[in-house]
Amino acid sequence: MEHTADPSFIEKIADAARSIALELCMAAKLKAGQIVVIGCSTSEISGRHVGTCSNLEIGAAVFGALNDVFSERGIHMAAQCCEHLNRALVIEREAASGREIVNALPSPGAGGAFAAAAYAGFRDPVTVEKIEADAGIDIGGVMIGMHLKPVAILLRPQTPKIGEATATAARTRPKLIGGARAGYDDSLL
Repeated sequence: MEHTADPSFIEKIADAARSIALELCMAAKLKAGQIVVIGCSTSEISGRHVGTCSNLEIGAAVFGALNDVFSERGIHMAAQCCEHLNRALVIEREAASGREIVNALPSPGAGGAFAAAAYAGFRDPVTVEKIEADAGIDIGGVMIGMHLKPVAILLRPQTPKIGEATATAARTRPKLIGGARAGYDDSLL
């Protein structure tokens, strides 16, 4: 079923994305300067299989809602491209410091509609090949794990779907080292 013509569907998915982003900010205790990776299948949101029905209107609605939440808190968002761009990431140039910038422009057919919306919506977008994000949201099972710091903790949001797509989230924590005799800072767990 094609949902893009229905403004109430667009509003509903934007509200769901916003809700998940706010929940992630709280659960992960995100601070200004940290990075959140977002993987998003607009095909899955519209009830289709990943990669079969990329939709810019859906991508723009989800991007806008997430960007509003994260940017007002000074948190950087990284939009993961699909496998056609080797899961490269679109980020603001200021967040790319120390990362190699690659030359790839996402489109709905190569990179995905969400990444294309991010490239169009960021002030000064660049594409990088990899990142180690502090947290993330996976919309539609697009496998963001490769772009998270090594110890990721699954979060199941109160809003488990955006449209027809299952949404999960993750936060990260520092590695525990030292074994049984070591002490740990509980605020970092």
